[in-house]
Order: sequence, then C-alpha cells, then structure tokens
Amino acid sequence: QVQLEESGGGLVQAGGSLRLSCVAPGSIVRSHGMGWFRQAPGREREFVGAISANGANSMYGDSVKGRFTISRDNANDTVYLQMNNLQIDDTATYYCAASTRGTTFERTVFAYEALYDYWGRGTQVTISS
Repeated sequence: QVQLEESGGGLVQAGGSLRLSCVAPGSIVRSHGMGWFRQAPGREREFVGAISANGANSMYGDSVKGRFTISRDNANDTVYLQMNNLQIDDTATYYCAASTRGTTFERTVFAYEALYDYWGRGTQVTISS
C-alpha cells in the first residue's frame, strides 16, 4: 500500500502563511494526479486543490482560490500547497492524495475524493484570530 506523508502544518495567526509538503514514494508524484483535501471537525472532507500529472493544469476550491497554490517538485517526489492570507475557516486537517487515473489522463485535474487511490494521514492546520 502506497503511503503519502504530509508535513508543514501548524498554528498561525489569521493573515499568515504556511506551506504544506507531501512526499510520495517512488514515481508517484511525477506520474499521478495529485490533490489536497481538508476536513474540519464536524464537516465533510472538502476539495482544496489539485494538479494534473503533467503539471500543466490545476484547479482550486472556491474558498481558497487566489490564496492557495499547488506546485510539484518531481525530482524530490514532493507536492506543495502554499497557503497565503490564511483565515480562521481554513482550520482543518489537510490531506494529500494521489490518483492513478493520472497515469492515463495526464492533463486531467481530479476534484473528487473518490477518484483518488492513495492518501496521507493528514497534517493539522490551525488559524488563530
């Protein structure tokens, strides 16, 4: 079973920034569609953003559009989520995921969690006022 590993979470004040990292084994990052989701207590898991396997396309959830950016470093098997102007509503556990469908559809961005096959355990992000 492929295990992804997130890091970079923490406690920051509203308006601050964080960069989350997701490391995947082998060639997962360079060949799979990669995505970020988040889940706050008492809420369903929410799509944050995703990037296509070839890195050419990306998509973001409406609540983070213009503030969050996904990027990938294939040489280091890492995907990043840069989060700027963080708000209290961004408080959640953030999960990284990989979709094997990206090996076939390398330009497609996957926005639904059901399309992802591998997940990390999550990293906590807490925003204070």
